[in-house]
Amino acid sequence: MAALGDRLTADLTWLALCWRVVRRDGVALGFTTHDRALTVAGLRFESAPGIAPSAVVGNDDLEVDTMDVAGALTADAISAADLAAGRFDGAAVRLFLVDWRDPDAGQQLLARGTLGAVDAGGDADSGFVATLRGPTAALTVTAIESYAPECRTELGDRRCRIAMRGRTLRAPAHGDDGGVAVAAAMALEDFVEGRLRVLDGVMAGIERRIIGVAAGRLQLDEPLALAAATPVQLWQGCDKRFATCRSRFDNAANFRGEPHVPGNDMLTRFGGV
Repeated sequence: MAALGDRLTADLTWLALCWRVVRRDGVALGFTTHDRALTVAGLRFESAPGIAPSAVVGNDDLEVDTMDVAGALTADAISAADLAAGRFDGAAVRLFLVDWRDPDAGQQLLARGTLGAVDAGGDADSGFVATLRGPTAALTVTAIESYAPECRTELGDRRCRIAMRGRTLRAPAHGDDGGVAVAAAMALEDFVEGRLRVLDGVMAGIERRIIGVAAGRLQLDEPLALAAATPVQLWQGCDKRFATCRSRFDNAANFRGEPHVPGNDMLTRFGGV
């Protein structure tokens, strides 16, 4: 997409700020500070003057570039429920300028990145503040694997090689702050460290990690409110210990960890020798 060129330096400008947000589930949303909706590259950008960034600063060094995005919660686009459910976590964002008279004439890219932490109030009047992490944020991520006694793969992935047929389950469920009750014929303990995905209803597409079982209910890493008989899909999990890999899955040959490497507690266990 061509830049705006001379339109940025003209004595009189017709510029509008646009946000293009693509969630991890593929839903694309557009917002603009213009007083009416704009269509840019086939996507409708709704008028949302209340969504504004902090200062946009460009540099050529390797410092991690971030900015805050503040805005109002709206039922049709960004709701407190969607933010709390994590639908916007990790969403890809582009911030750019267009000429609102001819939105497809060109774009001036100001920033791009992914949404990080989102702080949302409980109602529409509270609004939200989100952190936009720029491309250099990827430089803070460890790029190589490190030694660890636990396995570095996920159950059923390409390196683990365990077939997941017979290790997944679709069933109706009901969830609240006390956990998720699932009508399952399989042992719930087998799903600890696995995943739960909601298949229908207002929470469809949301995933949570299963961290335990208590009182016959799955305990998740974050609470999940589900109406009665909401269909969910479960994937069995693994605690990534060598003993589990060997005894439960008979998969020691594909274990991707170092169970016999001494840990940080070695000096304590051997009295400093």
